[in-house]
Amino acid sequence: MLIARDIKKTYRRHAVEIRVLNGLNLEVQTGEFLSIVGASGSGKSTLLHLLGILDTPDSGEILLDGKRIDSLPSKERDQLRNRTFGYIFQFYHLLPELSALDNVLMPAYIGHSWVSWWPTRRQWRRRAYELLEKVGLSHRTKHRPRELSGGEMQRTAIARALLMNPRVLLADEPTGNLDAESGRGIMQLLREINRDECVTIIMVTHNLEIVPMTDRVVRISSGRITDDPPLLQPVPTTPLLLAI
Repeated sequence: MLIARDIKKTYRRHAVEIRVLNGLNLEVQTGEFLSIVGASGSGKSTLLHLLGILDTPDSGEILLDGKRIDSLPSKERDQLRNRTFGYIFQFYHLLPELSALDNVLMPAYIGHSWVSWWPTRRQWRRRAYELLEKVGLSHRTKHRPRELSGGEMQRTAIARALLMNPRVLLADEPTGNLDAESGRGIMQLLREINRDECVTIIMVTHNLEIVPMTDRVVRISSGRITDDPPLLQPVPTTPLLLAI
């Protein structure tokens, strides 16, 4: 479904060049829950941004269903980011002045003109309510981010990422800013979304304790995917979803 082929990416800081990805190759299957691990600075987040066309590689290509997407015109890339990919970040990126409901609705606001939004507004609001209910926040629709816990803010961000029915969720350290209990609850929620809705999920994490909850794990080392597997830790099986 999603392929990174011979990807190279270098960042420049003043006169210093830092090669982050060095001929990386990766294939992701439809409906897969993939985790990407590696040392700090190994290029995990860089790869995720390239897969979701938030950034472009110096060389190589990103393909979706066999079609190259990293070199598409800006408008087409914007449409893919809005409708095909959903993004979940460690620090939530919720707008502080908006309610949870309006934060979830942001992709629809962005993806529509006023003319196209007005006749469909009830449909989108209904979907946003349904998603907040799905993530256990039907009682928090009017609350602003400052009134939510970390786990609740991440659940709001997940609902926002799902609003446009994306095919791929890209999750960058989705549990990294949460305590262990809340983090396991978020992982259970992502696993449920992956299984029930067949949404492909690609997750970057440094937390090896949550990796066994995914279908497959790959590791980045020296700017490439390595076959050397990480040392995985067992995941506690106590149900914690409602504890967030």
